[in-house]
Order: sequence, then C-alpha cells, then structure tokens
Amino acid sequence: MLLDNYQTEDFFDEMFEADGKVRPHYEAVAEVFNDVSIDEFRNKQTAVDASFMRHGVTFTVYSDDQGTEKIFPFDCAPRVISAEEWDTIEAGLIQRITALNLFLHDLYHDQKILKDRTIPASYIFGAKHFRRECAGMDVAKGIYVHICGTDLIRDREGRYLVLEDNLRCPSGASYMLENRAALKRAFPDLFQSVKPLPVGAYSQDLLAALQYAAPDAYGGDDHPTVVLLTPGVFNSAYFEHAFLARQMGIPIVEGRDLVVRDSKVYMRTTAGLVRVDVIYRRIDDDFLDPSKFREDSLLGVPGLFNAARAGNVTLANAVGTGVADDKAVYCFVPKIIKYYLDQDPILPNVETYMASEDDHRSHILANLDKLVVKAANEAGGYGMLMGPWASKAEIEMFRKNIEADPRNFIAQDPISLSRHPTWVGEGFEGRHIDLRPYILYGEKVTVTPGGLTRVALRKGSLVVNSSQGGGSKDTWVLRHPNSKPAQQG
Repeated sequence: MLLDNYQTEDFFDEMFEADGKVRPHYEAVAEVFNDVSIDEFRNKQTAVDASFMRHGVTFTVYSDDQGTEKIFPFDCAPRVISAEEWDTIEAGLIQRITALNLFLHDLYHDQKILKDRTIPASYIFGAKHFRRECAGMDVAKGIYVHICGTDLIRDREGRYLVLEDNLRCPSGASYMLENRAALKRAFPDLFQSVKPLPVGAYSQDLLAALQYAAPDAYGGDDHPTVVLLTPGVFNSAYFEHAFLARQMGIPIVEGRDLVVRDSKVYMRTTAGLVRVDVIYRRIDDDFLDPSKFREDSLLGVPGLFNAARAGNVTLANAVGTGVADDKAVYCFVPKIIKYYLDQDPILPNVETYMASEDDHRSHILANLDKLVVKAANEAGGYGMLMGPWASKAEIEMFRKNIEADPRNFIAQDPISLSRHPTWVGEGFEGRHIDLRPYILYGEKVTVTPGGLTRVALRKGSLVVNSSQGGGSKDTWVLRHPNSKPAQQG
C-alpha cells in the first residue's frame, strides 16, 4: 500500500495524527490511495506532468542558468481542509482584508492611526511602497485591495498563522485552477466521492469584482471595459496573465497598447480607440507610469496615474497598496485590526522581531544562525536568510546589511511548517507546505474555497516558493455535512 511506510516524524502532519491514524477528513483519500499500486500512481503523476507541459503551465526563474522557463511541479496528493477549519480561515481572511483596506484609506487621507500613535509614523513614511503621490486620492467604491493572496502556515500544534499578506500583484490563482482540473482527470472517482467545494468560479468572481470597481462616474449601458495589463511574455507570471485574461474573456494588453488622452485611458484596437474603465494591472507601481514614477520604464503608460487620480479609470490593485505588504508593517496588523474593527485577530501573526528596534536588533544580531531573516520589501523567497542552514559568509553579509539599514529587516524563529504526504518517485514522504487562499473584494468580500497549497519539494526545506524549488498541490475544502452538494469545478 502506498501509505504503509509513510513516517510523520516530529511534525504536525496534515493527513495523519501523531499515532499514525488517518485524520477523519482524509479517510476517503487514504482509502483510494491504498488501493492504487506504485506503478499506477507513477503513471498518473507522469500523465499530469505531461499535461502541464502540453498546456504550458509554466513559470520563470530569472536566476537559473539552466534555463528560465520551468514546468510548474504538481503533486497528485491533495491537501484536504475540513469545513470547520475553513470557517475559521475564511472569517480570519475577511477580517484581515477589511482592516487593511480601512488602514490604506486612512493612510492616504486622515492618517488617524499615525496621529494616535498606534503605529510609529517612521515605519510608514520609511516604507518603500508608501506613495506620497496618493495623498488625498479617492478610489472607486473605497476599495484599495481588490485581489489578495495571504500566505498561511501551520505550526507544530497545527495552528494557522499568517506568514505574510500579498496586496500588490498576488500570483498563483491560475495554478489553483489548473491543479483542480488536473486532479479531477487523474482521480475522477476520488473527486466524485469527496466532492470538495468548487474553485472554478474564481475567474468569473474576479471579473465581477473588477467590474464592480469601475469608476464612480461610469455610466455605460453595457459592462465596463476591463483589461489585464501585463509586462509582457518575458515576465515570470505571464502564463497566469494570459490564462486569467482568457478565462475572464477580457483583453490582455501591454503598456504600448494603451494611451491616455484628456486624463482618460484608451485601448488601441483595429477599429480605433476603445475607452478602458478598469485595469487589472500585473505591473508594480514603479513601472506603471514613467511620467510619475520611474522615468526609464518601458512597461507602463504615460499619464496613467493622473487618469486614475481623476477618477476616470480604476487600477486593481490601487497604487500604494504595497505599503501594507511591507514586512515591518506586517508586524502591526494585529494592532490595525484592533484599531479599525475593535476585534482581536482570528488568524494570528507569526511572532516577529523588528531590526529597527534596539532590543530586537541586539537579539537578531546575536542569533543570526538561529533565525529566519527577511528583507522588508522582497518576495518570492528572495532576500531571505535561513540562519540554521546558512553559510558563515551569508550570515556575515546579512549582519552588515542589518547594521547598515535595520528598518529593512525583520526576523522570525524558524517554524516547523506542517507536512503533507508528497510523491517522491517510489512512494510518499513528508514535505513542508503552506497555503495561499485568494480573497476578492468586490460588492462583498469572498474567499475562494481552497487556494494554492505550495510544497517544498526538497527534503527538509522550508522554502515553498516556486522560484526556490517548490511545487504545489490541489486544495480541497470539504462542505458541511448538511449543506447542499457542491457543483463541480
């Protein structure tokens, strides 16, 4: 049997309890997998890999000299989340995005949270992605964060913790959708017996959220015109850009396809200029408008920011949301939730040390070989020191960087991320995982039931990012026993 020799070791295992007993919400998965031979499972995994290659399910690693274009690794063992667990996750994510949206509006208007000294102003004004240009700028429907991908982990006790928020251009939703389609093909009987909540509506839910975010002055009889703005085919997430645009049935454009006239945005087409109401932008603020931000950007659209400020086009997500992505600002999110909602966080943060605080910095510098250190504005697993596994040279480099610019670094104790059975060629071994659910803020806040489970495929690794050798799993959320059967997808 495939799972007979599986070892949970000294970690929280998603599928098995400490005594080796299968957790109740995984019983159907275990039963099916134990009826599958090693050869049959290997064939199914190979078929899924071949399907991903045919469909071009790829990502780009800029630093890999073996070639930048990679097939996104996928593991056929699904991650299953019980209905009760999901209720807590969903409530916590809705709470979090609601508070962060209020926070962003406050920062760019009255700044009450700074005046009340709930957060020291230096952390905000020193944040790389705080945009002074956005001061006093209103956004349609008051929504700053239309799409959010919050990274969750589980610790040794199985508690869900927020590792970080991704509020600028969160990626990975396309892989969530492709993973579901792949696993349905590989194990149709298992899918029919478990009937996880569907994720297939994500693209249409995303489109609805974007259409809802159309400028307040929009008054057309038809749906507002929505486009997806991509940096182009060489971007690491271009597969996703093209996939989501196709799924939503909207044009995918580059900066050269758009033009601003009289503070309004138009798309160049063979039939002439077409007015654009909403831009789902997958370009960072710096490159969005060369007349306002980086002058050397060839990716953006001159005049785009002024069109947004005039209220003639909506940018999703709004310019300036990145300040809440800052890993130093992350430390204050529990206070942000309390300040705006008068609630305690449903999903707690990971305990974090701030190098800008003298006592914290002393602790960090004295324990670099024991801590995980992160640069405040990096993503994708870059700019990170894994102290227990780092070389002396890496540790000394980070020591110098922290001493030179303490505001730019935080540190955390290494957390033994939960593990999940993962196929390694001849059987299953435990590999560490996290979870990135996707939250959409439109007429209401919705959380797609599941998300992208990322898995550290390298044995012993805690880094799940695809750019650092990670892969992914399909994520199944079970419905409540008395609820109506879920539609497929």
